[in-house]
Amino acid sequence: MDYNDILSDRVKTIKPSGIRKFFDLASQMEDVISLGVGEPDFTTPWAIREAAIYSIEKGRTFYTANQGLQELREEICRYYQRRFHVEYNPKDNCIVTVGGSEGIDIAIRAILNPGEEMIVLDPGYVAYTPGVELAGGIPVTINLRQEDEFKLTPELLKAAITPHTKALLINYPSNPTGGFMTKSDYEKIVPIIKESGIIVISDEIYAELSYEEEFCSIASFDEIKDQVIVVSGFSKAFAMTGWRLGYVLAHPVLTKAMNKIHQYIIMSAPSSAQYGAIEGLRHCYDEVLKMRDSYKARRNFLVKTFNDMGLETFKPQGAFYVFPCIRSTGLTSDEFCEKLLEDQKVACVPGTAFGPAGEGFIRVSYAYSLEELKIATEKIKIFVDKCRGNHD
Repeated sequence: MDYNDILSDRVKTIKPSGIRKFFDLASQMEDVISLGVGEPDFTTPWAIREAAIYSIEKGRTFYTANQGLQELREEICRYYQRRFHVEYNPKDNCIVTVGGSEGIDIAIRAILNPGEEMIVLDPGYVAYTPGVELAGGIPVTINLRQEDEFKLTPELLKAAITPHTKALLINYPSNPTGGFMTKSDYEKIVPIIKESGIIVISDEIYAELSYEEEFCSIASFDEIKDQVIVVSGFSKAFAMTGWRLGYVLAHPVLTKAMNKIHQYIIMSAPSSAQYGAIEGLRHCYDEVLKMRDSYKARRNFLVKTFNDMGLETFKPQGAFYVFPCIRSTGLTSDEFCEKLLEDQKVACVPGTAFGPAGEGFIRVSYAYSLEELKIATEKIKIFVDKCRGNHD
């Protein structure tokens, strides 16, 4: 039996994650310094762990309501009002999901019909385009530019919208670029979104990791709020990646549709994680701020260090990634990362893992200690100097 004949055509045509490729290569080598993982190096705050442990000890290990614990949904809605000035109702507007990834998946599937277009940004997180394709939609990419600091400009958005456009998927602060949209940036594209009537899926998982500028949710614009599906979670800000807990916030018609999918594929998010998240939202914000301050210091170090070694790097305003341009080495993104891993045992992710517009860049995560970053960048400088010597 040829098992390839059994597979779905959609699954067969989807490319494997470019991030995983380099993780797999690095895992086969000893003493590798990896700057590829988008995962906080901080331990989940103790109060969150303690609340989850207590819930298990008390036997609170059953399914919760499909939408999640009422108490958690109330805290999520209070949090979005308190932090980002967007008001949601816990009963009608909120679903607790298994990570932000499930939130993205059910949002896409709830609104896309086969053949409809969804605009995705390039470079962009690796799961977005495959998510659109698995739903039978057609991804239409906008190539973001370094000279714009990887922002979505009104000119680029207008040019991408067609009569078949159903939705736009954005992620600010951005993985992989660290790009950031301010309130004034959004003010320029909100009228276009309003006029076109498209749905916006806004992945705001890095909202709390915003540095010089205050984070602004695109849902805070009343004129398009009902067109926006906010997706977020606890992985990045609260250092809860392995807990797999996220949420979506949207108009009741949209949450009702998403909850149908959620009911069938998930039932409910892990109960102990939900109890922990309640505690996190109530009492752990000071720890979020401490983590953010640490990331900011690491960002400043990396931006200066890469620019000093001649790899042009703009200063990202959010997330925990820098996106150095490596074109001066004469190597492609894939060549650079493969040779760097082989020569210096430092693992980074090629920009092309996040779309064709990422060619000429690499993604470096600073979710690592400053000591590790110093050692890794010393090794990268040795490699870059070698490349330039060979290139000359």
